[in-house]
Amino acid sequence: MEYTTQMDAAKKGIVTEQMKIVAEKEGVDVHTLMERVACGSVAIPANKNHKSLSPEGVGEGLRTKINVNLGISKDCVDYETEMEKVRLAVKMKAEAIMDLSCYGKTHEFRTRLVDFSPAMIGTVPMYDAVGYLDKELSDITAEEFLSVIEAHAREGVDFMTIHAGINRRTAQVFKESGRLTNIVSRGGSLIYAWMEMTGNENPFYEYYDKVLDILAKYDVTISLGDACRPGSTNDSTDACQITELVELGLLTKRAWEKNVQVMIEGPGHMAIDEIAANMKLEKRLCHNAPFYVLGPLVTDIAPGYDHITSAIGGAIAAANGADFLCYVTPAEHLRLPNADDVKEGIVAAKIAAHAGDLAKGVKGARDIDNKMSDARRRVCWDEMFECAIDPEKPIRYYNELPPEEKHTCSMCGKMCAARTMNKILAGEKVDYK
Repeated sequence: MEYTTQMDAAKKGIVTEQMKIVAEKEGVDVHTLMERVACGSVAIPANKNHKSLSPEGVGEGLRTKINVNLGISKDCVDYETEMEKVRLAVKMKAEAIMDLSCYGKTHEFRTRLVDFSPAMIGTVPMYDAVGYLDKELSDITAEEFLSVIEAHAREGVDFMTIHAGINRRTAQVFKESGRLTNIVSRGGSLIYAWMEMTGNENPFYEYYDKVLDILAKYDVTISLGDACRPGSTNDSTDACQITELVELGLLTKRAWEKNVQVMIEGPGHMAIDEIAANMKLEKRLCHNAPFYVLGPLVTDIAPGYDHITSAIGGAIAAANGADFLCYVTPAEHLRLPNADDVKEGIVAAKIAAHAGDLAKGVKGARDIDNKMSDARRRVCWDEMFECAIDPEKPIRYYNELPPEEKHTCSMCGKMCAARTMNKILAGEKVDYK
């Protein structure tokens, strides 16, 4: 029996090779996974042309995944530097990489990325349109926007952020909302500007069925972009954000009718006390589709440390139902991140994702924590380093000031509680001199 997409296969009761791989990775029953793909609560972004892909599932009952943003900008046209970030992201086992290139002819970079990466690849075609088409924004036609989507799909991109929810209705609510930070989504602002300059409806909304037909052809998952995500804690959960979320729920059902898998993108900046409610609201309004969040950043005053503000919000979001976290680096709001920033962002996001999995009771999530705790009880440093999210940093810290006795650290020395208990419980004398 033939099928067009992972969702189409699941609806027909077909277990695909990608489903088998994801089920094995997650330790879940493959038929349960298939049912979740069929109803849309799990997405397996897997473009037919991405041959190097190691498939991952995003959604109900699965580990929280993380995404790494990178790409070419006008101020840094360095393809090798971006590929080095790609290699770092793969080494650190990020499940997704988004190419946010927004300058020049990016086909070559994207092709290299897809050919190399086992991680799923995402893009935002709206970012690439101006450079790809070599035209001013206001001169681009709806058909040309669709041609960029087709090009990205053909090149093997697994999921695309499409800002289809910022239509005329949403735009009117934005105009009346009196937001402090306006629209902070880059793609959303470009669409809004195009609509204002041309007087036309959002082409991704007006021609949504054509967009879906392109995505279905290559089995690309649509990541419904949140053009109206809050860019400050002041603007969170406002009428503009919620109006767009309602639109995204309607667009989700239309995508599923065409067997296109869906993820929903979410905030943004948001105070801690609003996060749980927002996660539940998305799941309700968008029919339990996988939720992909940027942060949320829980305060606006920490430039240089926004990987921390994001990790705090991301952990709370994941614990309350978010399925996919977009990393934030220390360079957020300041400049293009370098490789060190990328690493810091990945580690922070992985901590948040794993903390959320522990809270959600994801199958097997606690195993590595128990293994780490057992190694700490036995003061076995090699095993502790093996369990660490980033082994390099703890190894460096330990070796910078090594202890007199190996089975301690230089902070406690022989007064280490673990050493004391191990000796006394073994019936040995505890010496401190």
